[in-house]
Amino acid sequence: MDDIIMHVFLLILSCILILATFIPAVKKDHWTFRVFDYPRFQKLLLCLTVLILWPVIGLDNVILYWTFFILLGFSTVFLMYQVFPFTVFSKKMVQDSKYKGNKMLSVMVINVYQHNDSYQKVINLINEEQPDLFVLVETDQKWADQISHFKSDFPYHIEIPKDNTYGMLFYSKIKVKSHSVRYLVEEDVPSIEVVLDCDELGEVTLFALHPAPPVPSENPQSTERDAEILLVGKMVAKMNSPVLVLGDLNDVGWSYTSELFLKISGMLDPRRGRGMFNTFHAKYFFMRWPLDHIFVSRHFTLQKLKVHRYVGSDHFPISGYFTLDPDNNNKGLKATLSEKLEAKEKIRKA
Repeated sequence: MDDIIMHVFLLILSCILILATFIPAVKKDHWTFRVFDYPRFQKLLLCLTVLILWPVIGLDNVILYWTFFILLGFSTVFLMYQVFPFTVFSKKMVQDSKYKGNKMLSVMVINVYQHNDSYQKVINLINEEQPDLFVLVETDQKWADQISHFKSDFPYHIEIPKDNTYGMLFYSKIKVKSHSVRYLVEEDVPSIEVVLDCDELGEVTLFALHPAPPVPSENPQSTERDAEILLVGKMVAKMNSPVLVLGDLNDVGWSYTSELFLKISGMLDPRRGRGMFNTFHAKYFFMRWPLDHIFVSRHFTLQKLKVHRYVGSDHFPISGYFTLDPDNNNKGLKATLSEKLEAKEKIRKA
């Protein structure tokens, strides 16, 4: 009787894992499909565990058992293939910096979690790291007031405090030549475009984003999130100068939308070939994935990418240290005509 219960349990668990593996391949915007994009590594670990358990419990030459065992094996191999680019065994998309001179740009992104009142933890981290610029998201007026003293060290700042968890604060030591605040898709979700004017780097364009996630309580569809990301991708594709796109994109780096963004924009993900650099969820170690991003154009190489300590938020801060070095071996992804048309259609729907 116990063997039957265990076999039924493994059958049910195998079925769930197989579905969870391949559901993201269905190009539907509803959150019930897109939510399975996130826990890719967790799905791989569970598939491997159940795959090991099947022979231990016994397959007993039953066709049903063997069918699910084989399908689970396919799922495991498929997930390994998907996870591989975000391991140290894969080729780096952004090459390591060879030049250690002055042409370095350091940026930091922190989703502070609007209701987090551990202001000093965030302040201490910024004081320690002293990035050239930082972006805080989920910032209301209280957060704007708490970090306002940074204005002396970061004289260029753009503040968009909001009470809807989509506030944004931008602080920079580097001169801001021009900037614009846009509401690309949703009227209460801002984004920032900044043109930096640095003596050593020249002009660098930066986009800071925090699109709304596909969740039942806010947006049941990922349409708006995807469209905002892809809109910026199309804007970046027309630029020849150095560009950074950063923020909490409410999407993982390995999702179809993130890959489509890289393809149509020509941007690069410094995590590829180095690791996942998970930033969310800070309070649950077994449910973490890379939700906060720093994408760069082909002009940059990487000195360091770092996920920082807990600061009271549900996100970990992340920072990147980049060198302007256009003469490199960076390799990006290319969009097919059908992918370009798909991106255009996603934007149109939003």
